Amino acid sequence: MHRTRVVTAAAVAVAVVLAGAGAVWWLRSGDDPDAAAEEFLAAWSGGDHAAMQALTHRPPADFAERLTRMHDDLGVTEQRYTVASVGDAKDGRAGGSYRAELTLSGGRVWSYTGTLPLTEQDGEWLVRWSPRLLHPELKDGQRLRAARAFPQRADVLAADGSSLTASESGSARQLAGTVGAASAESAQKMGAPYQEGDSVGTSGLQQQYEKRLAGSPALAVQIVEGGEQDGAETKVVKTLQRFGGEDGEPLRTTIDPAMQASASEALSGVTEPASLVALRPSTGEILAVANKPGGYNRALMGAYPPGSTFKVVTAAALVAGGLSADSRVACPATTNVGGREFHNYQYEDFGTVPFRDAFAHSCNTTFARLAVDELGEERLTEVAEQFGFNAPIIAGLPAVRASFPKNADETAFASASFGQGKVLTSPLNMAGVAAAAADGTWRSPRLVSAELASQALDAGGKKPAAPQELEPAVKKALHALMPAVVSEGTASGVDFPSGTAGKTGTAEYGSGENPPAHAWFIGYREDVAFAVVVEGGGEGAQAAAPVAAKFLNGL
Repeated sequence: MHRTRVVTAAAVAVAVVLAGAGAVWWLRSGDDPDAAAEEFLAAWSGGDHAAMQALTHRPPADFAERLTRMHDDLGVTEQRYTVASVGDAKDGRAGGSYRAELTLSGGRVWSYTGTLPLTEQDGEWLVRWSPRLLHPELKDGQRLRAARAFPQRADVLAADGSSLTASESGSARQLAGTVGAASAESAQKMGAPYQEGDSVGTSGLQQQYEKRLAGSPALAVQIVEGGEQDGAETKVVKTLQRFGGEDGEPLRTTIDPAMQASASEALSGVTEPASLVALRPSTGEILAVANKPGGYNRALMGAYPPGSTFKVVTAAALVAGGLSADSRVACPATTNVGGREFHNYQYEDFGTVPFRDAFAHSCNTTFARLAVDELGEERLTEVAEQFGFNAPIIAGLPAVRASFPKNADETAFASASFGQGKVLTSPLNMAGVAAAAADGTWRSPRLVSAELASQALDAGGKKPAAPQELEPAVKKALHALMPAVVSEGTASGVDFPSGTAGKTGTAEYGSGENPPAHAWFIGYREDVAFAVVVEGGGEGAQAAAPVAAKFLNGL
């Protein structure tokens, strides 16, 4: 008799032709030991435990469960089982072997040769069950597992190499984040090699850079017994294979410990929720982030109307359009745009003054009028985007983007021109505005290197926005306008160190004749730019500017 086999993963058919008789019939795959071995291993490779069980002689009741547990306990991500050999059939039995290639966590491949005994039952060849079918050294009551051991977790560091995790500043520790046990859901989301109960970053930079800080675990493929039903301790019978792990890499941030300490101290006397952010204008590096109270990172995630601090952006657009610090502009107590009356703080009327004075005294009427008459929404939006508005912030931690949306009409646009209406921003974004004014170039703020920022969990490989260079005339004008706020304008009564430039902001929110307001102050001194917001603090000069002065004097 001459036999020819045709094998597929789903089924194996055997065509049998009787020489000289012209008769052909089809046998089931199990009628041939080679075919049975092929089909069994194809089903195993595909994870089809039901098909495997049908091809097994006297399988245990928990056959599928044993295979599933072996797969899960080893942490198999890919598997391939192939026939190594099948011996000649004799007396209804045939010896066989297979080659297993299992990819475990971290892409590490474990290979072994297993036994595949076959037996003929009622004309059908089946694989004979024993625990040794799964591995040649396995006995009853034993199982395979890959024991993992993570290396010591690397630390989150400040710019000087000190531990941010162990910082005295609660806000710094909030940035570093926390470590806790992985839930089943989070372990599944992170994928191999993580399992429920593993120590993982649960917030802050610890979460954003989990795989960098944790490294990869060492693996030991083991035969173990016990610890099943009775709660007895699991005993390692034999270690079959060892794979080395990889140490985690420390994450160095841009946080300056001295500035962080000064920022935290500056907020110590504030009773309302508040935040302070400091940047290095020449690089965009975040030097300090302080929140009070802790728990919510309002410095990066808080969204507030910027109020008059946005006048830095509007002034830049006006200067780029030809206005100078000395240009004469009107600053009446009120002005009407589209039927709505806008007014200055306490209805102050400064008459016609140099633009420098209108900026220093924060004339709402000047900015509302000039924005509508001279700029237009398209131009102001363009300049706002040069200061980072409407751009995603890829800082290394989640951060909201500053938003300068389209306005319904001229009235809404007039309001937006001095930071009211639908304009929203964060302390981080406004520190970036101050940094751009200081340096002449807007740079996307970052807590880590630009390369590492794109590797953060939420960044998805996105690169920080490219730097935006301001026109030379804009930088020159802002260097005349912003110091005037401190020397003779709305913040002149605050004890700032010499060389400080800034802008106050009183950002109304809510409704009513006298709505509540957030207090703002943004500014720069040398190569440090900053923003302070005090929620519900009222006037920027009274609530936020003293915090900024305390921060700078503390340096």
